[in-house]
Amino acid sequence: MELTVYLAGEIHNPWREELRKKALEWNLPLTFTGPMENHDRSDLIGEEILGKQATNVLRDETASSVNNLRTQILLSKSDVVIAYFGEQYKQWNSAMDAATAITLNKPVILIRGEKLHHALKELANKAQLVVETPEQALKALSYIFE
Repeated sequence: MELTVYLAGEIHNPWREELRKKALEWNLPLTFTGPMENHDRSDLIGEEILGKQATNVLRDETASSVNNLRTQILLSKSDVVIAYFGEQYKQWNSAMDAATAITLNKPVILIRGEKLHHALKELANKAQLVVETPEQALKALSYIFE
């Protein structure tokens, strides 16, 4: 058995790379997907496909449409979603991805530090598991294969 894991969360720190590396070290049969990690590509994909937009708002709207298409497909094909919430950035996309996964009846593992407990309490209540580190999330997935 192999699981497809959607990694929702900020793209500005190396948490995904560390998680992927550890999964390889532990020989876990996991395939990872997630949002576009190249920030510039994500911001410009709408214009790349639909051409130059008249305003920055329209540029954002077209990019958002393409990114939402990508996310919807990858989330729907995933077996489980890990949603990471760090303290440095606003995590609207992470919250939207986690909520979408819950709506799709996908199991969600929420990663958040104690400082974010109050801000994420409703989302945490809907997740299957809440942990504080990516390694804890990976340990939970490794338990499935025992």
